[in-house]
Amino acid sequence: MFAKLSGILIALMLIAAPVIGSAQMMLATGAGGGDETAAPVLLDSPEAVREVVSQLSDAEVRKLLLDRLDAVAAESAAKETTAEGGLVDFGRKATVGVFESVVDAITRVPLIWENQVTSFSNFHDKLGTKGIVFMLTVMALAIMVGLTAELIFRRLTRKWQESAGAAGGDRNLRQTLIFLAKRLSADIVAVIIFWRVAEWAGPQIGWQLAPSMLGDAKGFAAIGAYIGGIWWWLIIIPRFAAAFVRFLLAPNRPEFRLMVTDQWSAEFMMRHQVGFALLFGFTVWIIQFNLLNGVAPGESRFGFWLNLALHIYFGWSVWKAREGLTMMARGGDPDISLTEARAAQIYPYFIIGLVVFMWWVMQIIAAYELWELMIGWPHIMTILLVGYSPFTDTVVRGMVRHLIPPMQGEGIVAEAAYRSAKRSYVRIGRVLAFVLVLMIIGRIWGIDFANLASAGVGAQFAGRFIEILAIIAVGYLVWELVSLWINRRLAAERTMAGFDINDDEPGGGEGGGIGGSRLSTVLPLLLGVAKAAIVMIFGLIALGNIGIDITPLLAGAGIIGLAVGFGAQKLVADIVSGIFFLIDDAFRTGEYIEVEGTVGTVEKISIRSMQMRHHKGPIHTIPYGEIPKITNYSRDWVIMKLKFTVPFETDPNKVKKLFKQIGKDMQQVPEFAADLLQPFKSQGVFDFDDVGMIIRGKFMAKPGKQFTLRKEIYNR
Repeated sequence: MFAKLSGILIALMLIAAPVIGSAQMMLATGAGGGDETAAPVLLDSPEAVREVVSQLSDAEVRKLLLDRLDAVAAESAAKETTAEGGLVDFGRKATVGVFESVVDAITRVPLIWENQVTSFSNFHDKLGTKGIVFMLTVMALAIMVGLTAELIFRRLTRKWQESAGAAGGDRNLRQTLIFLAKRLSADIVAVIIFWRVAEWAGPQIGWQLAPSMLGDAKGFAAIGAYIGGIWWWLIIIPRFAAAFVRFLLAPNRPEFRLMVTDQWSAEFMMRHQVGFALLFGFTVWIIQFNLLNGVAPGESRFGFWLNLALHIYFGWSVWKAREGLTMMARGGDPDISLTEARAAQIYPYFIIGLVVFMWWVMQIIAAYELWELMIGWPHIMTILLVGYSPFTDTVVRGMVRHLIPPMQGEGIVAEAAYRSAKRSYVRIGRVLAFVLVLMIIGRIWGIDFANLASAGVGAQFAGRFIEILAIIAVGYLVWELVSLWINRRLAAERTMAGFDINDDEPGGGEGGGIGGSRLSTVLPLLLGVAKAAIVMIFGLIALGNIGIDITPLLAGAGIIGLAVGFGAQKLVADIVSGIFFLIDDAFRTGEYIEVEGTVGTVEKISIRSMQMRHHKGPIHTIPYGEIPKITNYSRDWVIMKLKFTVPFETDPNKVKKLFKQIGKDMQQVPEFAADLLQPFKSQGVFDFDDVGMIIRGKFMAKPGKQFTLRKEIYNR
């Protein structure tokens, strides 16, 4: 009994430290009824543990273990209760809490005017009338100096800016980007020059005017704090915003416009994006101004109404420019799918929904009073980042247009493959851009994906949501890469084989056309299997990320597969037979075959059956397990034998020469020479009937071309 308990405690030494600690305390206090106090024992080795256990009775060891089990159960129950309570609390904050926040803001509306009066009164008390006039004078003179320096810079760089914007001729993306990049860099440098020169001139002017306007320079330092906020949030930030919006929309130079939209929408969005930047700057400035003057923004909930005004203004501008935004989302590429067209139509409404959602998220944050999450205005940054996603899409399509490999081969198949590859490259670029945007949004919101387990319910929800989106994006990226590679190989195989997807009469209308390569037959099936595997793998990864244990799912899938194997033996036989038919290379897509009297061209293969189209139109679907024998009429070459009936007195040698001459003449025609593997020649007298002699001729041709050659021989 002692050896058994000792072994258990040694094995569980790390996870049952409290048990050992309790035992040590019992020994230290004279466990077992002794009067003397024992010295504390250091449990730093298995021998020390054995020593401790040897001094405990079985009942004491049992009691310690039971106490530890009860403590572990209590901890688990507490964690479950905390998690459930967190979810319930999150739901309440997201509904009732938001409603209470709105009601609280409405009830405090009368305080807004009172607080602003107090703020401006404190401002006036700090600076006085002379100080305010002095501040405005210094700012005006500094702005004039800064604008003068900016004007000089713009005049010096005007020719450099316009060198890439000379009129005439069509412009490619590179020329457009060069001109816009020059103009954007000039605008940014001009604003920086204005900012730095005015920032330098302000103190110089202030020190000169302070003695005459203020009487002394004592209050000059306090004025700088107010000037800095006005300067940055109401002048510099809106001007930077105007430069970037001008780069994207080019309202005055539509020939250089990156975003495909109409002139009215470009001008409208230019005005109101700058207006949004001004409103945003005013919001930040007034909050800082109130804090400088001893008025906290939470007292009147003024920030709530300013934030609401920002969301309403942005949503209204999106609604007014929805047609132009739809054009931006569609882009200038005429090769657009139906899904892309519908997404472009939905895009403005999605942005409006995002604006509403971000406002709701901010109210939840306010309900939790997690004001630190609002630092940096992450909701505004998220709206702007997603709102300008068409620009990212324009860049992706432009890069694909210039970086995609040239079309390989000629013909309809090559053109279709090129368009398909182009769309795949665009989708891959979009997925990469989407993942990048997700990472930026996660960084903006301060989500630490490595420590989600210790985060609150809201942070866990947001983090898991973004992680699932990232997993789906990576899975879709793998899907597109696999599809792109297989489709390119498939197109190359079909182009090399001269396969024409628009051939209305394969085999000259009689069937028996040449088929594709072995690889072109297997690749479509491989593509379907690969896509199914990608969906299953990344679906399970996403479920595991949510917190669902996928082990029972895998076990259940194995049991279901076993049950299907026993209950659907015919299906299994079809699949296994199809695998061996493909291994034996018995048929290929496009080949003309016969199965038990059923003839047709192999049009499609799946994992359990194939579809054959008769040359008159009907399609036959045949499971692999029901195919006893396949006759292939399209493999490598075909021999066509023709019969001619001539009068009995005909000289066979003359007929032989005539056949030989026809064969030589046809070999001189390029249209027929490539399809004739052996020329048409006589096989002599084959039979007799009541009318005359039957003379037979033959030729060897490529599969599917024999019927066209037969018609020509009959004509000749």
